[in-house]
Amino acid sequence: MSNYPINMELTPKVEAFFDAVTNTISYVVGDPSSNACAVIDSVMDINYSAGRITYEHADKIIDYIKTNDLDLQWIIETHVHADHLSAAPYIQDKLGGKIGIGDQIMVVQDTFGKVFNEGTEFQRDGSQFDALLKDGDIYKIGNMQVIALSTPGHTPACMTHIMGNIAFVGDTLFMPDGGSARADFPGGDAAELYDSIQKILSLPDDMRLFMCHDYGPNGRDIQWETTVADEKANNIHVGHGKTKEEFVKMRTERDATLDVPNLIIPSLQINMRAGEIPTDSDGNQVLKVPINGL
Repeated sequence: MSNYPINMELTPKVEAFFDAVTNTISYVVGDPSSNACAVIDSVMDINYSAGRITYEHADKIIDYIKTNDLDLQWIIETHVHADHLSAAPYIQDKLGGKIGIGDQIMVVQDTFGKVFNEGTEFQRDGSQFDALLKDGDIYKIGNMQVIALSTPGHTPACMTHIMGNIAFVGDTLFMPDGGSARADFPGGDAAELYDSIQKILSLPDDMRLFMCHDYGPNGRDIQWETTVADEKANNIHVGHGKTKEEFVKMRTERDATLDVPNLIIPSLQINMRAGEIPTDSDGNQVLKVPINGL
């Protein structure tokens, strides 16, 4: 990681927003030297059975940004989520900012464009997003440099975003007692996930890591912040020097027992469009349900 300009002396401002319905943690992260900020992994609320979209979670984030007189510059998706819907366009409409995601979104769009039988009108070039970030790209939130680190395996487009002495790891890692995310979705790969986790664990030991999800294993309170050192020592899936072979075997066997996420069908269709809801030829908002397709 020595090739990346990591500044461990810089401590960004972080505010977390937990969504209990999807066990997602969204963040507002701020440049300590200005009022510039970014939103990481926002949530749009859905009552799936009723077909209703609401924005309570996103409104809390918007209210926080407005109350603290912050300048929203980026709305970052760490990956195309399969378990919650992104509120990126809604937040952008209220506050501005650029929507960014990893450039491998094109692989995800091509894969799930086929699953959902999307027509040629669905562009598979990532053009729905304002910025496609490549591995090693550096962008700025105010004066603060952010390093975009490609960490695929859970999905091809997964990225970790390093800002000073913190990093947002998306679903690549969970808290030490939660282990790691599944790697059995189309485009996922357990061996690739192991390598990505090792990239994160090669960061400085005192780097603070922020999770996208937490499920409170064994009944503990919800948590979302740990460190590289804690993950290396205690992560139940990759800690204690577990080998790639051990990890791939565990991850493959474990993934075979997992149910499909409750919101995978709406999430994928919406999130691969940067949070926009698909429409039919008459302009009505609709979602498809593929039969035996996932």
